[in-house]
Amino acid sequence: MLEVLVNDRLGKKLRVKCLEEDSVGDFKKVVAVQLGVMPGKIVLQKGGVVLKDHITLMDYEVHEGTNLELYYL
Repeated sequence: MLEVLVNDRLGKKLRVKCLEEDSVGDFKKVVAVQLGVMPGKIVLQKGGVVLKDHITLMDYEVHEGTNLELYYL
């Protein structure tokens, strides 16, 4: 189990627990529950690259303590 840091640049910083095998779409659902928004309204980026829903976190090299940027549509 990993703990990933998510920063929305509006002052909210979340620590989200997940597995490396989780897809980005599944990860967005967990983040959406914590924020109280719809998962479709969330865009995640790592190093300026937008993460696509069908690809796993492992494929994007998301590891323990990785920082992801969160944007709202």
